[in-house]
Amino acid sequence: MLVGLRSGDIFAPGSRRYADPASFLLTPEAWAPQKVEFCHLVGKPVEATAALAAAEDELHTALVDLETHLAKGNPGEVRLTDDGELIIPPLTAEDVPAEADALRAELAGMLPRVPIASVLVEVDARTRFTDHLVHAGGKVARPAELKRNLMYVIIAEATNMCLSATAESCGVPYDVLAWTAEWYFRPETLEAANAAVVNYHHRLPPTRAFGSGTLSSSDGQRFPVKGKSITARHLSRYFARGQGVSTCTPVSDQHSTFDTRVIVATAPESHYVLDGLLGNETDLPTFEHATDTHGATLANFALFDLVGKQLSPRIRDLGKITLYRTGAPRRLPRPVPAHRAAADPAAEPGPDHGHVGRPAARRRQRAGRPRHRGPGRREAVFLQRQQNALTSAIKEYGALRRTVYAARYLADETYRRRIARQLNKGENLHALRRSLAYASEGALRRRHHEQQTEQMWCLTLATNAIVCWSTEYHGLGVAALRRTGRQVDDEVLAHIWPTHHENVHFYGTHSVDIDGELAQLDTDGYRPLRMAETGGAGI
Repeated sequence: MLVGLRSGDIFAPGSRRYADPASFLLTPEAWAPQKVEFCHLVGKPVEATAALAAAEDELHTALVDLETHLAKGNPGEVRLTDDGELIIPPLTAEDVPAEADALRAELAGMLPRVPIASVLVEVDARTRFTDHLVHAGGKVARPAELKRNLMYVIIAEATNMCLSATAESCGVPYDVLAWTAEWYFRPETLEAANAAVVNYHHRLPPTRAFGSGTLSSSDGQRFPVKGKSITARHLSRYFARGQGVSTCTPVSDQHSTFDTRVIVATAPESHYVLDGLLGNETDLPTFEHATDTHGATLANFALFDLVGKQLSPRIRDLGKITLYRTGAPRRLPRPVPAHRAAADPAAEPGPDHGHVGRPAARRRQRAGRPRHRGPGRREAVFLQRQQNALTSAIKEYGALRRTVYAARYLADETYRRRIARQLNKGENLHALRRSLAYASEGALRRRHHEQQTEQMWCLTLATNAIVCWSTEYHGLGVAALRRTGRQVDDEVLAHIWPTHHENVHFYGTHSVDIDGELAQLDTDGYRPLRMAETGGAGI
Protein backbone atom coordinates (compact mmCIF):
# COMPACT_ATOMS: atom_id res chain seq x y z
CA MET A 1 0.00 0.00 0.00
CA LEU A 2 1.44 3.34 -1.04
CA VAL A 3 1.05 6.30 1.30
CA GLY A 4 1.65 9.86 0.20
CA LEU A 5 3.86 11.79 2.61
CA ARG A 6 4.20 15.55 2.80
CA SER A 7 6.42 17.89 4.74
CA GLY A 8 5.17 17.86 8.30
CA ASP A 9 3.89 14.29 8.24
CA ILE A 10 7.01 12.84 9.90
CA PHE A 11 8.26 14.05 13.29
CA ALA A 12 11.27 13.24 15.46
CA PRO A 13 10.42 12.85 19.17
CA GLY A 14 12.57 15.06 21.37
CA SER A 15 13.78 17.20 18.47
CA ARG A 16 13.38 20.97 18.53
CA ARG A 17 13.57 21.42 14.79
CA TYR A 18 11.65 18.38 13.58
CA ALA A 19 9.16 17.95 16.42
CA ASP A 20 5.42 17.62 15.97
CA PRO A 21 4.16 21.19 15.35
CA ALA A 22 1.34 20.58 17.85
CA SER A 23 3.93 20.26 20.62
CA PHE A 24 4.68 23.99 20.27
CA LEU A 25 1.07 24.92 20.96
CA LEU A 26 -1.10 25.05 24.03
CA THR A 27 -3.21 21.93 24.31
CA PRO A 28 -6.98 22.35 23.81
CA GLU A 29 -7.44 21.68 27.53
CA ALA A 30 -4.93 24.40 28.49
CA TRP A 31 -6.25 26.83 25.85
CA ALA A 32 -9.94 26.67 26.82
CA PRO A 33 -9.70 28.47 30.22
CA GLN A 34 -7.35 31.10 28.78
CA LYS A 35 -9.21 31.83 25.57
CA VAL A 36 -11.53 34.56 26.88
CA GLU A 37 -8.81 36.31 28.84
CA PHE A 38 -6.38 36.20 25.94
CA CYS A 39 -8.91 37.53 23.42
CA HIS A 40 -9.80 40.35 25.79
CA LEU A 41 -6.09 41.13 26.26
CA VAL A 42 -5.40 41.44 22.52
CA GLY A 43 -8.75 43.06 21.67
CA LYS A 44 -10.13 40.24 19.52
CA PRO A 45 -13.58 38.61 19.49
CA VAL A 46 -13.73 35.25 21.20
CA GLU A 47 -15.49 33.55 18.28
CA ALA A 48 -13.52 33.08 15.08
CA THR A 49 -16.54 33.85 12.89
CA ALA A 50 -16.94 37.27 14.50
CA ALA A 51 -13.21 37.98 14.19
CA LEU A 52 -13.21 37.03 10.50
CA ALA A 53 -16.29 39.14 9.83
CA ALA A 54 -14.57 42.17 11.41
CA ALA A 55 -11.43 41.50 9.39
CA GLU A 56 -13.46 41.22 6.20
CA ASP A 57 -15.13 44.59 6.89
CA GLU A 58 -11.71 46.08 7.53
CA LEU A 59 -10.46 44.63 4.25
CA HIS A 60 -13.33 46.04 2.20
CA THR A 61 -12.96 49.49 3.78
CA ALA A 62 -9.22 49.58 3.08
CA LEU A 63 -9.69 48.51 -0.55
CA VAL A 64 -12.45 51.07 -1.15
CA ASP A 65 -10.22 53.81 0.27
CA LEU A 66 -7.39 52.70 -2.02
CA GLU A 67 -9.66 52.56 -5.05
CA THR A 68 -10.93 56.07 -4.27
CA HIS A 69 -7.34 57.28 -4.08
CA LEU A 70 -6.39 55.56 -7.34
CA ALA A 71 -9.42 56.96 -9.12
CA LYS A 72 -7.98 60.46 -8.70
CA GLY A 73 -4.97 59.52 -10.83
CA ASN A 74 -2.89 62.42 -9.50
CA PRO A 75 0.59 62.61 -11.08
CA GLY A 76 3.38 61.96 -8.61
CA GLU A 77 1.17 59.80 -6.38
CA VAL A 78 0.33 56.11 -6.28
CA ARG A 79 -1.86 55.51 -9.33
CA LEU A 80 -2.96 53.04 -12.00
CA THR A 81 -1.96 53.40 -15.62
CA ASP A 82 -4.44 52.89 -18.43
CA ASP A 83 -3.02 49.37 -18.76
CA GLY A 84 -3.82 48.61 -15.12
CA GLU A 85 -0.20 48.81 -13.92
CA LEU A 86 0.25 50.06 -10.37
CA ILE A 87 2.77 52.91 -10.19
CA ILE A 88 4.38 53.61 -6.80
CA PRO A 89 6.68 56.64 -7.07
CA PRO A 90 9.59 56.77 -4.61
CA LEU A 91 9.24 59.11 -1.67
CA THR A 92 11.03 62.41 -1.98
CA ALA A 93 13.53 63.39 0.69
CA GLU A 94 11.93 64.34 3.98
CA ASP A 95 11.52 68.07 4.45
CA VAL A 96 13.79 68.88 7.41
CA PRO A 97 13.43 72.46 8.75
CA ALA A 98 16.48 74.57 7.97
CA GLU A 99 16.75 75.63 11.61
CA ALA A 100 17.13 71.97 12.68
CA ASP A 101 20.66 71.71 11.28
CA ALA A 102 21.65 75.03 12.84
CA LEU A 103 20.21 74.01 16.20
CA ARG A 104 21.97 70.64 16.09
CA ALA A 105 25.32 72.37 15.54
CA GLU A 106 24.59 74.90 18.27
CA LEU A 107 23.71 72.19 20.79
CA ALA A 108 26.86 70.26 19.88
CA GLY A 109 28.82 73.37 20.82
CA MET A 110 27.04 73.65 24.14
CA LEU A 111 27.21 70.02 25.28
CA PRO A 112 30.28 68.85 27.23
CA ARG A 113 32.75 66.60 25.47
CA VAL A 114 33.30 63.40 27.40
CA PRO A 115 34.69 59.88 26.92
CA ILE A 116 32.44 56.83 26.89
CA ALA A 117 33.57 55.95 30.43
CA SER A 118 32.19 59.26 31.74
CA VAL A 119 28.88 58.62 29.99
CA LEU A 120 28.53 55.22 31.67
CA VAL A 121 29.31 56.65 35.10
CA GLU A 122 26.79 59.47 34.70
CA VAL A 123 24.00 57.31 33.32
CA ASP A 124 24.56 54.72 36.05
CA ALA A 125 24.34 57.43 38.70
CA ARG A 126 20.82 58.23 37.47
CA THR A 127 19.58 54.75 36.47
CA ARG A 128 21.67 52.40 38.68
CA PHE A 129 21.82 49.92 35.82
CA THR A 130 24.88 48.19 37.30
CA ASP A 131 22.73 47.04 40.24
CA HIS A 132 21.06 44.63 37.82
CA LEU A 133 24.38 42.92 37.06
CA VAL A 134 24.17 40.43 39.89
CA HIS A 135 26.44 37.55 40.86
CA ALA A 136 25.51 34.22 39.26
CA GLY A 137 26.05 32.38 42.55
CA GLY A 138 23.80 34.69 44.55
CA LYS A 139 26.61 36.61 46.21
CA VAL A 140 25.15 39.77 47.75
CA ALA A 141 28.24 41.65 48.92
CA ARG A 142 29.47 44.10 46.31
CA PRO A 143 33.03 45.38 46.84
CA ALA A 144 33.71 49.07 46.29
CA GLU A 145 35.73 48.38 43.13
CA LEU A 146 33.06 46.12 41.56
CA LYS A 147 31.19 48.93 39.80
CA ARG A 148 34.44 50.17 38.26
CA ASN A 149 35.28 46.67 37.04
CA LEU A 150 31.79 46.18 35.61
CA MET A 151 32.18 49.35 33.55
CA TYR A 152 35.59 48.29 32.29
CA VAL A 153 34.13 45.01 31.08
CA ILE A 154 31.23 46.85 29.37
CA ILE A 155 33.69 49.15 27.61
CA ALA A 156 35.91 46.25 26.58
CA GLU A 157 33.00 44.30 25.11
CA ALA A 158 31.22 47.29 23.53
CA THR A 159 34.34 48.66 21.84
CA ASN A 160 35.33 45.12 20.76
CA MET A 161 38.60 45.27 22.71
CA CYS A 162 39.71 42.05 24.36
CA LEU A 163 39.87 42.00 28.16
CA SER A 164 43.65 41.61 28.10
CA ALA A 165 44.11 44.82 26.11
CA THR A 166 41.68 46.64 28.39
CA ALA A 167 43.53 45.36 31.46
CA GLU A 168 46.84 46.68 30.10
CA SER A 169 45.40 50.11 29.39
CA CYS A 170 43.43 50.59 32.62
CA GLY A 171 45.81 48.94 35.11
CA VAL A 172 43.25 46.43 36.46
CA PRO A 173 44.61 42.85 36.35
CA TYR A 174 43.24 40.67 33.61
CA ASP A 175 42.12 37.93 35.97
CA VAL A 176 39.99 40.45 37.89
CA LEU A 177 38.19 41.58 34.75
CA ALA A 178 37.80 37.99 33.53
CA TRP A 179 36.32 36.94 36.89
CA THR A 180 33.90 39.89 36.79
CA ALA A 181 32.77 39.01 33.26
CA GLU A 182 32.35 35.34 34.17
CA TRP A 183 30.20 35.84 37.25
CA TYR A 184 28.22 39.04 36.56
CA PHE A 185 27.63 39.12 32.80
CA ARG A 186 24.81 36.96 31.48
CA PRO A 187 22.12 37.72 28.89
CA GLU A 188 19.42 38.02 31.56
CA THR A 189 21.40 40.42 33.77
CA LEU A 190 22.45 42.55 30.81
CA GLU A 191 18.86 42.65 29.56
CA ALA A 192 17.69 43.90 32.98
CA ALA A 193 20.45 46.53 33.06
CA ASN A 194 19.51 47.67 29.56
CA ALA A 195 15.83 47.89 30.53
CA ALA A 196 16.73 50.25 33.39
CA VAL A 197 18.40 52.64 30.93
CA VAL A 198 15.59 52.40 28.35
CA ASN A 199 12.90 53.01 31.00
CA TYR A 200 14.73 56.08 32.30
CA HIS A 201 15.14 57.41 28.78
CA HIS A 202 11.45 56.77 28.08
CA ARG A 203 10.47 59.03 31.00
CA LEU A 204 12.67 61.96 29.96
CA PRO A 205 10.59 64.97 28.74
CA PRO A 206 12.78 65.58 25.63
CA THR A 207 12.11 62.02 24.49
CA ARG A 208 8.49 62.83 23.70
CA ALA A 209 9.58 64.86 20.70
CA PHE A 210 10.87 61.68 19.03
CA GLY A 211 7.76 59.56 19.48
CA SER A 212 5.49 57.90 21.98
CA GLY A 213 7.31 54.57 22.09
CA THR A 214 4.46 52.73 20.36
CA LEU A 215 6.33 52.28 17.07
CA SER A 216 9.45 50.15 16.69
CA SER A 217 11.50 48.59 13.92
CA SER A 218 14.15 45.95 13.43
CA ASP A 219 16.70 45.10 10.79
CA GLY A 220 19.67 42.76 10.86
CA GLN A 221 23.17 44.14 11.30
CA ARG A 222 26.12 42.00 10.22
CA PHE A 223 29.42 41.70 12.04
CA PRO A 224 32.45 39.84 10.63
CA VAL A 225 34.01 37.16 12.81
CA LYS A 226 37.72 36.37 13.07
CA GLY A 227 38.72 32.79 13.69
CA LYS A 228 36.42 29.79 13.96
CA SER A 229 32.93 30.16 15.37
CA ILE A 230 30.02 27.74 15.50
CA THR A 231 27.57 30.51 14.57
CA ALA A 232 29.55 32.23 11.79
CA ARG A 233 28.67 31.67 8.14
CA HIS A 234 29.98 32.82 4.78
CA LEU A 235 27.85 35.49 3.15
CA SER A 236 29.64 37.09 0.21
CA ARG A 237 27.36 40.12 0.13
CA TYR A 238 28.56 41.22 3.58
CA PHE A 239 31.74 39.24 4.32
CA ALA A 240 33.94 39.28 1.26
CA ARG A 241 36.80 37.21 2.64
CA GLY A 242 35.46 35.50 5.74
CA GLN A 243 32.48 34.67 7.90
CA GLY A 244 30.16 36.60 10.16
CA VAL A 245 27.01 36.70 12.26
CA SER A 246 23.86 38.82 12.30
CA THR A 247 22.27 40.70 15.17
CA CYS A 248 18.61 41.61 15.48
CA THR A 249 18.05 44.75 17.55
CA PRO A 250 14.48 46.14 17.79
CA VAL A 251 14.56 49.93 18.03
CA SER A 252 11.78 52.19 19.33
CA ASP A 253 10.73 55.47 17.75
CA GLN A 254 12.49 57.09 20.73
CA HIS A 255 15.87 55.78 19.47
CA SER A 256 16.28 53.19 22.23
CA THR A 257 17.10 49.51 21.64
CA PHE A 258 15.04 47.13 23.78
CA ASP A 259 16.23 43.69 22.71
CA THR A 260 19.31 42.02 21.22
CA ARG A 261 19.93 38.59 19.80
CA VAL A 262 22.64 36.99 17.72
CA ILE A 263 21.57 34.73 14.86
CA VAL A 264 23.29 32.84 12.09
CA ALA A 265 23.88 35.25 9.20
CA THR A 266 22.15 32.96 6.70
CA ALA A 267 19.08 32.35 8.90
CA PRO A 268 15.80 34.11 7.97
CA GLU A 269 15.30 37.14 10.21
CA SER A 270 11.52 36.92 9.90
CA HIS A 271 11.41 34.14 12.52
CA TYR A 272 12.73 36.52 15.17
CA VAL A 273 10.72 39.69 14.46
CA LEU A 274 7.72 38.95 16.66
CA ASP A 275 9.87 37.30 19.34
CA GLY A 276 11.78 40.54 19.81
CA LEU A 277 8.58 42.53 20.19
CA LEU A 278 6.92 40.12 22.61
CA GLY A 279 10.17 39.77 24.53
CA ASN A 280 10.19 43.49 25.31
CA GLU A 281 11.02 43.74 29.03
CA THR A 282 10.92 47.55 29.13
CA ASP A 283 8.11 50.04 29.80
CA LEU A 284 7.88 50.97 26.12
CA PRO A 285 4.25 50.51 24.96
CA THR A 286 5.27 49.06 21.59
CA PHE A 287 2.28 48.26 19.40
CA GLU A 288 3.40 48.70 15.79
CA HIS A 289 6.57 47.26 14.25
CA ALA A 290 8.31 48.15 10.98
CA THR A 291 10.73 45.97 9.04
CA ASP A 292 12.17 45.74 5.59
CA THR A 293 10.97 43.04 3.21
CA HIS A 294 12.65 40.29 5.26
CA GLY A 295 9.97 40.47 7.96
CA ALA A 296 6.95 40.63 5.67
CA THR A 297 5.94 36.95 5.67
CA LEU A 298 2.30 35.92 5.63
CA ALA A 299 2.77 34.07 8.93
CA ASN A 300 4.10 37.25 10.56
CA PHE A 301 1.17 39.33 9.28
CA ALA A 302 -1.24 36.81 10.83
CA LEU A 303 0.60 36.32 14.11
CA PHE A 304 1.10 40.05 14.69
CA ASP A 305 -2.64 40.59 14.33
CA LEU A 306 -3.50 37.60 16.51
CA VAL A 307 -1.50 39.03 19.43
CA GLY A 308 -2.91 42.53 19.00
CA LYS A 309 0.09 44.05 17.22
CA GLN A 310 0.51 45.73 13.84
CA LEU A 311 3.19 44.71 11.35
CA SER A 312 4.11 47.64 9.09
CA PRO A 313 6.93 46.61 6.74
CA ARG A 314 8.45 48.50 3.84
CA ILE A 315 8.02 45.85 1.15
CA ARG A 316 10.23 45.90 -1.91
CA ASP A 317 8.24 45.71 -5.18
CA LEU A 318 5.00 46.19 -3.28
CA GLY A 319 3.13 46.75 -6.52
CA LYS A 320 3.85 43.16 -7.60
CA ILE A 321 2.43 41.33 -4.59
CA THR A 322 -0.97 39.63 -4.79
CA LEU A 323 -3.85 41.47 -3.12
CA TYR A 324 -6.90 39.49 -2.02
CA ARG A 325 -10.62 40.03 -1.73
CA THR A 326 -13.20 37.95 0.07
CA GLY A 327 -16.69 37.21 -1.15
CA ALA A 328 -17.98 37.47 -4.69
CA PRO A 329 -15.96 39.46 -7.26
CA ARG A 330 -17.14 43.02 -7.82
CA ARG A 331 -16.94 45.26 -10.88
CA LEU A 332 -15.39 48.63 -10.17
CA PRO A 333 -14.55 51.56 -12.47
CA ARG A 334 -10.79 51.13 -11.86
CA PRO A 335 -10.34 48.04 -9.75
CA VAL A 336 -7.29 47.29 -7.71
CA PRO A 337 -5.47 44.27 -9.18
CA ALA A 338 -6.60 41.70 -6.64
CA HIS A 339 -7.50 38.06 -6.30
CA ARG A 340 -10.21 36.37 -4.34
CA ALA A 341 -8.91 34.63 -1.22
CA ALA A 342 -7.98 31.05 -2.02
CA ALA A 343 -9.55 29.66 1.12
CA ASP A 344 -11.49 30.71 4.16
CA PRO A 345 -9.23 30.44 7.24
CA ALA A 346 -12.20 29.53 9.41
CA ALA A 347 -12.99 26.56 7.19
CA GLU A 348 -9.80 24.70 8.12
CA PRO A 349 -10.46 21.47 10.00
CA GLY A 350 -10.20 21.43 13.77
CA PRO A 351 -12.33 20.98 16.85
CA ASP A 352 -12.36 24.67 17.60
CA HIS A 353 -12.05 27.51 15.11
CA GLY A 354 -10.33 29.49 17.85
CA HIS A 355 -7.33 27.14 17.53
CA VAL A 356 -5.71 29.66 15.15
CA GLY A 357 -5.08 31.86 18.18
CA ARG A 358 -3.29 29.14 20.14
CA PRO A 359 0.21 29.61 18.65
CA ALA A 360 -0.07 33.35 19.18
CA ALA A 361 -1.23 32.82 22.74
CA ARG A 362 1.67 30.47 23.39
CA ARG A 363 4.16 33.01 22.08
CA ARG A 364 2.66 35.84 24.13
CA GLN A 365 2.62 33.64 27.21
CA ARG A 366 6.29 32.75 26.71
CA ALA A 367 7.27 36.41 26.36
CA GLY A 368 7.28 36.93 30.14
CA ARG A 369 9.45 33.89 30.89
CA PRO A 370 13.21 33.29 30.47
CA ARG A 371 13.87 32.48 26.84
CA HIS A 372 16.43 30.25 25.21
CA ARG A 373 18.43 32.38 22.80
CA GLY A 374 20.42 29.73 20.97
CA PRO A 375 21.16 30.17 17.27
CA GLY A 376 18.91 27.22 16.42
CA ARG A 377 15.88 28.57 18.29
CA ARG A 378 12.76 28.01 16.15
CA GLU A 379 9.65 28.46 18.28
CA ALA A 380 7.43 29.28 15.33
CA VAL A 381 9.35 28.09 12.30
CA PHE A 382 6.76 25.37 11.78
CA LEU A 383 4.22 28.08 10.99
CA GLN A 384 6.29 29.04 7.95
CA ARG A 385 7.67 25.63 6.91
CA GLN A 386 5.36 22.82 7.90
CA GLN A 387 2.53 22.15 5.43
CA ASN A 388 -0.34 21.30 7.76
CA ALA A 389 -3.88 22.58 8.17
CA LEU A 390 -3.02 25.14 10.84
CA THR A 391 -0.19 26.58 8.76
CA SER A 392 -2.48 26.91 5.74
CA ALA A 393 -5.08 28.72 7.83
CA ILE A 394 -2.52 31.14 9.23
CA LYS A 395 -1.09 31.87 5.78
CA GLU A 396 -4.57 32.55 4.40
CA TYR A 397 -5.31 34.91 7.26
CA GLY A 398 -1.90 36.50 6.76
CA ALA A 399 -2.75 37.14 3.10
CA LEU A 400 -5.86 38.99 4.24
CA ARG A 401 -3.93 41.07 6.80
CA ARG A 402 -1.21 41.89 4.25
CA THR A 403 -3.84 43.14 1.81
CA VAL A 404 -5.36 45.40 4.46
CA TYR A 405 -1.94 46.79 5.28
CA ALA A 406 -0.89 47.26 1.63
CA ALA A 407 -4.09 49.13 0.80
CA ARG A 408 -3.60 51.54 3.69
CA TYR A 409 0.10 51.94 2.99
CA LEU A 410 -0.46 52.77 -0.68
CA ALA A 411 -3.28 55.21 -0.03
CA ASP A 412 -1.48 57.25 2.64
CA GLU A 413 1.81 58.97 1.88
CA THR A 414 2.10 60.19 5.48
CA TYR A 415 1.99 56.57 6.63
CA ARG A 416 4.73 55.60 4.18
CA ARG A 417 6.94 58.44 5.38
CA ARG A 418 6.38 57.46 9.01
CA ILE A 419 7.58 53.92 8.34
CA ALA A 420 10.58 55.15 6.33
CA ARG A 421 11.55 57.57 9.12
CA GLN A 422 11.43 54.78 11.70
CA LEU A 423 13.62 52.50 9.59
CA ASN A 424 16.08 55.37 9.18
CA LYS A 425 16.29 55.62 12.98
CA GLY A 426 17.35 52.00 13.05
CA GLU A 427 20.02 52.63 10.42
CA ASN A 428 21.40 55.55 12.44
CA LEU A 429 21.67 53.32 15.49
CA HIS A 430 23.46 50.73 13.37
CA ALA A 431 25.98 53.42 12.44
CA LEU A 432 26.45 54.34 16.10
CA ARG A 433 26.97 50.69 17.05
CA ARG A 434 29.44 50.26 14.21
CA SER A 435 31.43 53.32 15.32
CA LEU A 436 31.47 52.16 18.93
CA ALA A 437 32.65 48.59 18.16
CA TYR A 438 35.73 49.87 16.36
CA ALA A 439 38.53 47.64 17.71
CA SER A 440 39.86 44.78 15.57
CA GLU A 441 38.24 46.48 12.57
CA GLY A 442 34.83 45.62 13.98
CA ALA A 443 35.41 41.85 13.69
CA LEU A 444 34.20 39.75 16.62
CA ARG A 445 36.57 37.24 18.20
CA ARG A 446 34.11 35.39 20.44
CA ARG A 447 33.52 31.81 19.30
CA HIS A 448 30.39 30.68 21.10
CA HIS A 449 26.87 31.99 20.78
CA GLU A 450 26.44 32.85 24.46
CA GLN A 451 29.69 34.84 24.47
CA GLN A 452 28.64 36.69 21.31
CA THR A 453 25.24 37.42 22.82
CA GLU A 454 26.81 38.85 25.97
CA GLN A 455 29.09 41.06 23.88
CA MET A 456 26.22 42.34 21.75
CA TRP A 457 24.19 43.09 24.89
CA CYS A 458 27.12 45.14 26.20
CA LEU A 459 27.20 47.01 22.89
CA THR A 460 23.44 47.65 23.15
CA LEU A 461 23.79 48.83 26.76
CA ALA A 462 26.58 51.26 25.87
CA THR A 463 24.64 52.50 22.82
CA ASN A 464 21.54 53.18 24.91
CA ALA A 465 23.67 54.97 27.51
CA ILE A 466 24.98 57.32 24.80
CA VAL A 467 21.45 57.93 23.46
CA CYS A 468 20.16 58.57 26.99
CA TRP A 469 23.03 60.93 27.84
CA SER A 470 22.67 62.88 24.58
CA THR A 471 18.90 63.19 24.93
CA GLU A 472 19.17 64.51 28.47
CA TYR A 473 21.86 67.07 27.68
CA HIS A 474 20.03 68.19 24.54
CA GLY A 475 17.08 68.89 26.82
CA LEU A 476 19.30 70.90 29.16
CA GLY A 477 20.71 72.86 26.23
CA VAL A 478 17.26 73.65 24.84
CA ALA A 479 16.05 74.72 28.28
CA ALA A 480 19.03 77.07 28.57
CA LEU A 481 18.25 78.59 25.16
CA ARG A 482 14.62 79.06 26.06
CA ARG A 483 15.58 80.86 29.26
CA THR A 484 17.33 83.45 27.08
CA GLY A 485 14.11 84.03 25.14
CA ARG A 486 14.83 81.72 22.18
CA GLN A 487 11.79 80.04 20.60
CA VAL A 488 12.54 76.35 20.00
CA ASP A 489 9.63 74.34 18.61
CA ASP A 490 9.15 70.66 19.44
CA GLU A 491 8.71 70.02 15.70
CA VAL A 492 12.32 71.10 15.21
CA LEU A 493 13.51 69.02 18.17
CA ALA A 494 12.07 65.90 16.52
CA HIS A 495 14.92 66.18 13.98
CA ILE A 496 17.70 66.51 16.61
CA TRP A 497 18.43 62.80 16.92
CA PRO A 498 20.49 61.63 19.94
CA THR A 499 22.36 59.14 17.76
CA HIS A 500 24.67 61.98 16.71
CA HIS A 501 27.58 61.30 19.03
CA GLU A 502 30.20 63.90 18.20
CA ASN A 503 30.34 64.92 21.89
CA VAL A 504 31.23 61.40 23.06
CA HIS A 505 34.60 59.96 22.05
CA PHE A 506 35.38 56.25 22.08
CA TYR A 507 39.10 56.09 21.37
CA GLY A 508 42.28 56.24 23.43
CA THR A 509 42.89 55.00 26.95
CA HIS A 510 39.74 54.37 28.98
CA SER A 511 39.76 55.39 32.63
CA VAL A 512 36.85 54.80 35.00
CA ASP A 513 37.12 57.13 38.00
CA ILE A 514 33.66 57.06 39.53
CA ASP A 515 34.32 59.43 42.45
CA GLY A 516 36.18 61.87 40.22
CA GLU A 517 33.43 61.86 37.60
CA LEU A 518 30.65 62.39 40.13
CA ALA A 519 32.59 65.26 41.70
CA GLN A 520 32.31 67.15 38.40
CA LEU A 521 28.50 67.12 38.50
CA ASP A 522 26.50 70.01 39.92
CA THR A 523 23.86 69.78 42.62
CA ASP A 524 21.32 68.57 40.03
CA GLY A 525 23.65 65.77 38.95
CA TYR A 526 24.79 67.21 35.59
CA ARG A 527 27.91 68.65 34.06
CA PRO A 528 27.83 72.38 33.28
CA LEU A 529 27.12 73.20 29.65
CA ARG A 530 29.89 74.81 27.66
CA MET A 531 29.73 78.33 26.29
CA ALA A 532 27.65 78.39 23.12
CA GLU A 533 29.79 78.70 20.01
CA THR A 534 27.55 81.50 18.81
CA GLY A 535 29.27 83.81 21.24
CA GLY A 536 26.63 83.86 23.92
CA ALA A 537 27.30 84.08 27.62
CA GLY A 538 28.42 81.05 29.56
CA ILE A 539 25.59 78.79 30.68
